[in-house]
Amino acid sequence: MSLSLLSRSRWSCSRLRYPFIPKAVCVNQVHSSTSVLTDRCYEGLYPGHILTTPFQKALLAVGSGVAALHDPYRHDMVAVLGETTGHLALKNLREKMRNDPEGLTILTERPRIRLSTLDLKEMASLPDGSLGREYLRFLEDNLVTPDSRADVKFVDDEELAYVMQRYREVHDLLHTLLGMPTNMLGEVAVKWFEAAQTGLPMCALGAVLGPLRLNASRLQSLFTSLGPWALQNGRRARCVLSIFYERRWSQNIEDLRQELNIETPPVTLTAPSRRNI
Repeated sequence: MSLSLLSRSRWSCSRLRYPFIPKAVCVNQVHSSTSVLTDRCYEGLYPGHILTTPFQKALLAVGSGVAALHDPYRHDMVAVLGETTGHLALKNLREKMRNDPEGLTILTERPRIRLSTLDLKEMASLPDGSLGREYLRFLEDNLVTPDSRADVKFVDDEELAYVMQRYREVHDLLHTLLGMPTNMLGEVAVKWFEAAQTGLPMCALGAVLGPLRLNASRLQSLFTSLGPWALQNGRRARCVLSIFYERRWSQNIEDLRQELNIETPPVTLTAPSRRNI
């Protein structure tokens, strides 16, 4: 995806960032005793929030888990699985962000990483090796866009919903920091890091089941070098959700890795369709 295509996508497929604020939502409720359809209203916790019971969340978790296992690139199913199983992990991540000055600022200001909030021309003008330039290079080399991250729907706490949204939107930045492309080996390595760093069950499931889709040579690379590196760095690194990346585009990516306590990967992987920009 070229810079010009990303620029055009800014207007066609992006959404403006939105605050997670209460919103009145009206739903229909069927009373089983009378079979009468009546209207009632409840306060939605944030735009797009879908209220579900624990039983409904369990059904969604099972169904989305099966679908994600069948096709790991079903990002919509992976998203539902994360939302319906991640409550405790999200609370722990929120506490880490609250206890970090930069993380607390993020929770207060609620920034969004979307094409509509990125200055692509400025990022393209940054020197090689800067966070913003390398992030833009990752997007173009791997033909991805930050607007592909689905909005949160099933988290029943508006601040935790933002934490989940932030996790999704920094995922590609984490790929950039870790030097991992979006092929299966790169995704599994990132999931191992995220499982150790976030404790999200969705990440742990991906870390366990992802290797089943790797061939013998990639399995060897994962278990002998990339896997141990990802787990070790995920455990000891500073919380990646507590970094205000939008204010660090000009920072050298190696300096940021050092600040986060992330080591350079032991193996260099290339993007599926790499191109010069």
